[in-house]
Amino acid sequence: MGYDENFLSTTPLPIPTRPDLTVLTYTHFSVSMDTERRLAAVTAVNIDGGALQEVDRGDDWRLDPRLPATAQAGPELYANNDIDRGHLVRRRDPVWGTRDIAEQANEDTFHYTVCGPQTATLNQSKELWLGLEDYVLEHARTYGQTISVFSGCVFADEDPVYRGVAIPRRFFKIAAWWQDDVLAATGYVLDQSESLAPILERGALARDIPPLGAYRTYQVPVADIAAATGLAMAELTAADRLALVPGVRPVEWRELEGADDLVW
Repeated sequence: MGYDENFLSTTPLPIPTRPDLTVLTYTHFSVSMDTERRLAAVTAVNIDGGALQEVDRGDDWRLDPRLPATAQAGPELYANNDIDRGHLVRRRDPVWGTRDIAEQANEDTFHYTVCGPQTATLNQSKELWLGLEDYVLEHARTYGQTISVFSGCVFADEDPVYRGVAIPRRFFKIAAWWQDDVLAATGYVLDQSESLAPILERGALARDIPPLGAYRTYQVPVADIAAATGLAMAELTAADRLALVPGVRPVEWRELEGADDLVW
């Protein structure tokens, strides 16, 4: 009952993928795990804006028994530090349908496979990760729209190792919807490099962190996300709204300060 590739249209929209990932299905979403990195390479969720339910949050985080504990980053990574269990599938996104199904979807988002290590500054800021997620969800709710959202880690060889896990410095999100009888998509990258450094300096660092921007959110070409992650996403790349902006490639990354900056 995981991500439905025919949710938006009879034309399938597959999950971005690469050959070495392990796919786990949950209620209204799926997670593709990189078991060597012990984190999700990509998640995919269907959102029905006209059927969203309000469900109490809860906080029952747990490992997924379908994977060995050594293949998923668990509670030891997040204990006694300023690293949050950041929902890669936003908790409220799959919480729709009948009450029972919505409650199960809510519970499913509290698997460690569904989260990524995000600094509290990035995860909690309304201007960054949560602000972008709020915008996508409220758009679906307001217009009763169906949207599919893909989120995940941008893995790099230079990612710093902390408590045995290489911590991604960047995360991506792609929203997709059907508009005027064609698929439309927009892509985003969120950078936590500078907010991550002070936390890791208090622990054991395996390597230095490259000097990237602090707390930055960008709207970027979907093709750039595909190149950075190695994930096949031809349908999303072809549907990219940012690529329609007048001008020639390469399209510049657009740093975002608010919803008015979005190309949607």
